[in-house]
Amino acid sequence: MKAVVAIDSFKGSLSSVEAGMAAKEGILKACGDAEVVVKPLADGGEGTTEALVEGMNGRYVEIEVTGPMGATTAARYGIVGNGTTAVMEMAEASGIILVKREDLNPWKASTTGVGEMIIDAIERGCREFIIGIGGSATTEGGIGMLHALGYRFYDAAGEVLPPVFESLGKIERISSEHVREELKECHFQVACDVTNPLCGENGAIYVFGPQKGVRMEEKKFMDGAMGHYAVKTTEFTGKDNSHKEGAGAAGGLGFAFLSYLPNTELKSGISIVLEAIGLEDELKDADVVVTGEGRLDFQTAMGKVPVGVARLAKKYGCKVVAFAGSVTEEAGKCNEEGIDAFFPIVRGVTTLEEAMDPETAKKNMALSAEQVFRLL
Repeated sequence: MKAVVAIDSFKGSLSSVEAGMAAKEGILKACGDAEVVVKPLADGGEGTTEALVEGMNGRYVEIEVTGPMGATTAARYGIVGNGTTAVMEMAEASGIILVKREDLNPWKASTTGVGEMIIDAIERGCREFIIGIGGSATTEGGIGMLHALGYRFYDAAGEVLPPVFESLGKIERISSEHVREELKECHFQVACDVTNPLCGENGAIYVFGPQKGVRMEEKKFMDGAMGHYAVKTTEFTGKDNSHKEGAGAAGGLGFAFLSYLPNTELKSGISIVLEAIGLEDELKDADVVVTGEGRLDFQTAMGKVPVGVARLAKKYGCKVVAFAGSVTEEAGKCNEEGIDAFFPIVRGVTTLEEAMDPETAKKNMALSAEQVFRLL
């Protein structure tokens, strides 16, 4: 029997790899001669760097970058594969979690630190990038990142504009003379599950601005400034990406990637991760696939990580089993999406704190996997 284990993290308890290795332990107790392959899993958001670094024998890099509000902050990214692929989460440098709620300021927040991470990775030899862009504190269309990469934005007087939102409506000229030549060799896979365009009622300002500090009375003016930036970008690049799905992600960072970094793909996070870990190749001769996450519910059935795994597994006729810390009544919908059976791993009445203790969770996962594979 060949079993492929691809479990999402149990947030606050087990990483993807820890959960997978615990399941492997249980499987081997039941089926000592089974071939068990453990693959890291994430959806392109929080935890993606950790999952890929741990699961692909990568390494972490920690650097100091410019944080969302201008102060220096520590940021971590990963280098995996043959040492030329960088895995990043923009939230490490420009995330909303780095700013106190009372300090949120959409006029000043910047993605400069994201560009600094990219430059650091380039200098270390990376040319392939996997970047998750969820959880941003910014609404400046990505000009902070672009400034760090060498682009310059000028006002009518020919002065270089600071890389913040309040500059967007003042842009008259754009220059690429300081852009690193190595960027032409780089390929960016941007994990983006947001489909919003850059501007308008469904755009970055109207939909996501309020959670980053945009006031109701500011929306119209700020959206207009974003539109001006889009027009000037089109004049500079010769293409208009403002209406493309994902352009409005991360306050317009998706638009910056599409417009200024031509070797960019905006893709769903799960599809990028599944491709990066080579899951499909392992499924071609697998008998059983094990997946799961901390909580299985109706949202899981709507396309979260375990369902993404299940759909791919069904392509090759695999049985699919899922484990979770807890399940809801609506989790039954998962059976309609390719998960043949799912099981909660908690083994008795317990407090949430006890259930989420890493050692307890590992033991529960191993015991649950063992019993299911005894039946199989």
